[in-house]
Amino acid sequence: MIETWRWFGPNDSISLQKIRQAGATGIVSSLHEVATGDLWTVQQIQERKDVIEAAGLSWDVIESIPVHNDIKTRTGNYLKYIENYKQSIINASKCGVYTICYNFMPVVDWTRTNLMYKLPNNSHALRFEMTDFAAYDVYVLKRDGAEASYEPNVVSKAKKRFDAMSDFEREELERNIIAGLPGGEGSYTRDEIRTTIQQFIDLGTDGFREHLFAFLREIIPVAESVGAKMCIHPDDPPFSLFGLPRVVSTASDANALLEACPSPANGLTMCAGSYGARGDNNLVEMVRQFGPSIYFVHLRNVIREDDGSFYESDHLDGDNDMVGLVEALLSEEKRRKDENSENYLKIPMRPDHGHLMDDELNQEGVKPGYSYVGRLKGLAELRGVIHTVDSIINR
Repeated sequence: MIETWRWFGPNDSISLQKIRQAGATGIVSSLHEVATGDLWTVQQIQERKDVIEAAGLSWDVIESIPVHNDIKTRTGNYLKYIENYKQSIINASKCGVYTICYNFMPVVDWTRTNLMYKLPNNSHALRFEMTDFAAYDVYVLKRDGAEASYEPNVVSKAKKRFDAMSDFEREELERNIIAGLPGGEGSYTRDEIRTTIQQFIDLGTDGFREHLFAFLREIIPVAESVGAKMCIHPDDPPFSLFGLPRVVSTASDANALLEACPSPANGLTMCAGSYGARGDNNLVEMVRQFGPSIYFVHLRNVIREDDGSFYESDHLDGDNDMVGLVEALLSEEKRRKDENSENYLKIPMRPDHGHLMDDELNQEGVKPGYSYVGRLKGLAELRGVIHTVDSIINR
């Protein structure tokens, strides 16, 4: 696989030089300064690509060109935003960047309740705690009908948790869930998020899924015409939040998406951490089933709990079979090579998230989950697994 690294652009606290020193050869990045829905111009893309290449690296994956909420609801200026999206794909291809990761999550993007969960070794991980999330939804946000979204025992525990929270803890929980996440076009007030949530709930799962398929029917032919690969990121976490519809959470969802718009341009991002937060997702089997359509990989591990809570563990120490997953991915690469497939021979992968350790604990600008040392450790561990498994497969 191609070793890549998520880079947040010139303002990232981690330099391209440090990324190269980590041993990665490719960059996964986005034009974060461009507002969601606006056109990505050739000039903007090429300027960023030139910066990356000047550092001795290549821009292998765009993550992501965000999808405007108007597209997801098919309201407002959604037709304009779709045209901008299509032209942005074309412009990226003109600059030689062909792999584009995106997601179709409503309202909020990846969601955690604790961005500083202390582990036994005193490093810090990201955690999703169901009780805390329910406490926010039911007793802070006070969403209509929120209690019905949870089991009674979860609501009971959430009430006890809420009552024990200080005002600071409640505010911090809200920041963790809403304000710090790139979910839509900015942060929301409570009234705004309640209104937006209801808009998607009214669509229902079937209606929301059809909006995704309609979007694919618009963009996939354009992507195919220029040789681009669109690879959708799964929901994170892969189950409903705020009662919202989720349509990219399971193997069944992935299969429906691929069947809705059959094309070599319509593909998947295998995010081990996201799909793996559900115990009923068998990641190894998913790679075997969908291997030809997997164009990008996030390698991350989690430890799951019975109520849906989870935290991000060491890359090789969690509930996901990381060695088996790597073996399945490398076998898919070998199949492509043996069959001289038109798909990319090698799959870009990045070490997804990492623990925050002492060296960076008080540094400014470190994004939750994206510390340098934590990801460096993960990349080194994964590199060892990949090298070992590859030598067995190709001996």
